[in-house]
Amino acid sequence: MARDKAHTRKDDLRTGTPFWVKTPHSTVQADAHLTRDRHDVIVVGSGISGALVAEALTRAGKSVLILDRRPPVRGSTPASTAMIQHEIDVPLIRLQRRIGADPADRAWRRSVRAVADLIALTRRLKIDCQMQPKPALYLSGDEMGPRALRNEARARHAAGIGATLLNRADLLDRYGIDRPAAILSPASATANPAQLTAGLLSAALARKARIVSPIEVSDMAELLSGVALATRTGEVLVAGHAVFCTGYEYLPQMKTRTHHVTSTWALASEPLAGLPAWMKETIVWEAADPYLYFRTDAAGRVIAGGEDEDAAHTNEDPAKLARKAKIIARKLHDLTGVRIGRPAYRWSAPFSVTSDGLPIIDRVPGFERIFAVMGFGGNGITFSMIGAQIVAAAIAGKPDPDAGIFRFR
Repeated sequence: MARDKAHTRKDDLRTGTPFWVKTPHSTVQADAHLTRDRHDVIVVGSGISGALVAEALTRAGKSVLILDRRPPVRGSTPASTAMIQHEIDVPLIRLQRRIGADPADRAWRRSVRAVADLIALTRRLKIDCQMQPKPALYLSGDEMGPRALRNEARARHAAGIGATLLNRADLLDRYGIDRPAAILSPASATANPAQLTAGLLSAALARKARIVSPIEVSDMAELLSGVALATRTGEVLVAGHAVFCTGYEYLPQMKTRTHHVTSTWALASEPLAGLPAWMKETIVWEAADPYLYFRTDAAGRVIAGGEDEDAAHTNEDPAKLARKAKIIARKLHDLTGVRIGRPAYRWSAPFSVTSDGLPIIDRVPGFERIFAVMGFGGNGITFSMIGAQIVAAAIAGKPDPDAGIFRFR
């Protein structure tokens, strides 16, 4: 499942540009040339993960160099659907069975905290990115029926996480949705992901960070007092630490049986008048396979997606993109009665998932000073916030009580 994953293959039906890139303040200026300066940390990747890591490190007083083989905020991040959810892909009751009740409860609580921390950070930095706290409606489907949702709601309550179980009458009355049950939860949000990322990078730049693009890292080594990164064009960069924030384009050393790349599809409508009030205030997803999710933005666009396939390359088929977009639009209409007409944007992409739904935030195997933040599933922005917190603490020599939950596995 992937509501907020990073989409990298786009198909704007009108202009050929990514959805959020057309909005103002959606990128920052990068330098074209490297210098011989040594930095405390090199961050590889200028998407949301790299931006959050760079912001956290510069806030802690570290000197940071950010590298990307693309322009800043022009990789996967600007095509994210940016449903910033605390709800993890793997339901709490299933995660408890997989990794144990205590770590599962802590993972879910940390996700709730991460959304709140991100909202607070955005406000503190005065980033204008349409950040809006919203509740999430999780509908019953073929993966979880009413009884399973009842057990899920109870488990969340026991873990200290807000969740209200709704029955069919509640759903019809409040949302006009005919489903047997749903869980309504606070603590999620939506935003413009490109503006959010550019705002975070701007904060890091104001603290003397540097961004250099295009630069591609081709090799790495650990030194007695730091790390050395080699580039495709022959430069060697030295720093105290390095953090790879490269999304589904992960390091070969991070390959594991619990992590793989899959495919997804999404669309965005033209701004629509007359949307139900609840659609403007609520994000929705369903416990189904394949599943549907949707949200709106401030302009009244409906942004919907799903139809995921457990295959890395099926997203590359343009004909499949057209078919998937029609299915998503039809499912949206069947569920809500809203017709979006011809989509303004549609896109497909690969994205990373893990078998337990949790990200991988850890040192790269064989290295003490090189970290990777990856494997986000449907919680990319939320898990990126957790990654920034854990990595910044580790580089500062401070333990994070939840770091072990997200270790390489």
